Amino acid sequence: MKKVLHQKREGFSSSIGVIAAVLGSAVGLGNIWKFPYVTGANGGAAFILVYLLCLALVGVPVMLSEHLIGRHTKANAVGAFKVLQPRRPWYLVGGAGVLSAFLIMAFYTTVAGWVYAYIFKAAGGALLSAKPEETTLVFNTLVSGVGEPLFWQIFVLLVIGTIIMAGVTKGIERVTKVLMPLLFILLVIIDIRSLTLPGAGEGLSFLFKPDFSKITIGVILAALGLAFFKLSVGMGAMITYGSYVNKSENLPKMAIKVALADTLVSLMAGIAIFPAVFAFGFKPNAGPSLLFITIPTVFNSMPFGRVFMSLFFVLTAIAATGAMLSLLEVPVAYLTEQYQWTRRKATMVTILGIGLLGSTATLSNSLFAKVTVFGKTFFDFYDFSTSNILLPVGGIFIALFVGWQWGYVNVKREMSNEGQLTNDRLVRIFMFLVEYIVPFAIALVLLAGLNIIHF
Repeated sequence: MKKVLHQKREGFSSSIGVIAAVLGSAVGLGNIWKFPYVTGANGGAAFILVYLLCLALVGVPVMLSEHLIGRHTKANAVGAFKVLQPRRPWYLVGGAGVLSAFLIMAFYTTVAGWVYAYIFKAAGGALLSAKPEETTLVFNTLVSGVGEPLFWQIFVLLVIGTIIMAGVTKGIERVTKVLMPLLFILLVIIDIRSLTLPGAGEGLSFLFKPDFSKITIGVILAALGLAFFKLSVGMGAMITYGSYVNKSENLPKMAIKVALADTLVSLMAGIAIFPAVFAFGFKPNAGPSLLFITIPTVFNSMPFGRVFMSLFFVLTAIAATGAMLSLLEVPVAYLTEQYQWTRRKATMVTILGIGLLGSTATLSNSLFAKVTVFGKTFFDFYDFSTSNILLPVGGIFIALFVGWQWGYVNVKREMSNEGQLTNDRLVRIFMFLVEYIVPFAIALVLLAGLNIIHF
């Protein structure tokens, strides 16, 4: 039965399709929203250098580990571990990934809904103000509403669900091959406009001129956490996407390309934001409000700001869409393969479940504002339980599994494409990282996220 399922299984049709889909998963709101404000809060250029080091030592090895598992087994996040270790409970790691993807979608679709709404608000003139207090009012009105944020969350789910129902090749691959180039084009346009503003040089200096006195243990830990979370690892997405990759693909090379392209998008987002922020006298460490409050204020302070602000939120929506496709594909792949559901049924049931659970996150600032779980709103609880517990734990066990359970011989066979690639030194470096460096580093992120250790 398993052999029949594998024969019918879809996959990515080309190397470009693989890169586009995996990059679409890695590039998300974190690039346009989180990376700029975390960079701003931690000193700019020096933080970026530390982040790049953490990306090479932690982020890429975990992503490559998931790709290796997925491609070798040609199975979903749970099924992959059942194939490799049928008599041991390693499948629970995959199960945690499926749960993580579902819970992340519950609050991620909330934020994505805000982004989609802001495209129309920006184009329609609802954000035409250079006063922070007025853009703050617009944002607070949106998130504290009931009907409007729910409408946009449902709209987001219908868009993503429609693409997923079309399949891996005709849905995910086809859409991301269009969206990723479009994302880069829009970023280039906005970067050029931002760089032509008077005083833009100060923003570039902040972004690219390192001040190593800014580096502290806290900054290193922030860079480590961002490097781990930025590549969509620990949630089963990269195992699932890896299972659609052709056996002839050079996985280490692909992982490096994706990491570099993902970092480029983050830096381009920084170039779009920081020169403009400094040019108009705003603070680079504005925090999460940078996207919905500071950015509209900044764009409204420049000529043709309405046009560029609309383009900015379009590219932000594109980034969010690529990430959500990979998140939704995780439970859909699980249901279609483990329970032989049709893709249509699995998608519809999943988006219905996400919609019901996600509505509690969307209404966390209105109807459910006073309802808490362990002292947190629904939105914050879903965010905390995934970012601070499920994803780090999943990342640790994936590294331990590849390094200590699956072992060098199997990893070398898969990484070298059955001996077709000469990369023994790379395999040994990779094994050292996943056996020792990655588990220790992610454990620090886990402990810090749970406030067990402080710096």
